[in-house]
Amino acid sequence: VQLVESGGGLVQPGGSLRLSCQASGLIFSNFAMGWFRQAPGKQRDLVATITSDGSADYTDSLRGRFTISRDNAKNTVYLQILSLKPEDTAVYYCNTVSLGTVLAVLSSWGPGTQVTVSS
Repeated sequence: VQLVESGGGLVQPGGSLRLSCQASGLIFSNFAMGWFRQAPGKQRDLVATITSDGSADYTDSLRGRFTISRDNAKNTVYLQILSLKPEDTAVYYCNTVSLGTVLAVLSSWGPGTQVTVSS
């Protein structure tokens, strides 16, 4: 499985971004996907998940500004982020996930995409 994230960049506070994650080497439509982020000096945290049929869920503290979606025909999962804040600065990653009692990451991490929110 190969995961390649893109769409990050330098954005002013209040701006928006749409991140993309292209997956290959798997039957994409069979897998739930997740977006994660890792801020400098911090652990990697879950942002959102989406099931194979498109049901989305979000970390409670991030609900409202983030929207996860997927296009199974393009093997791609997206993360729309609105009203960006400096604390959203992080490297953003996607991964295949298992949504059991405990969420599990199933694949090796891709390179991630850097999001920097600064004026």
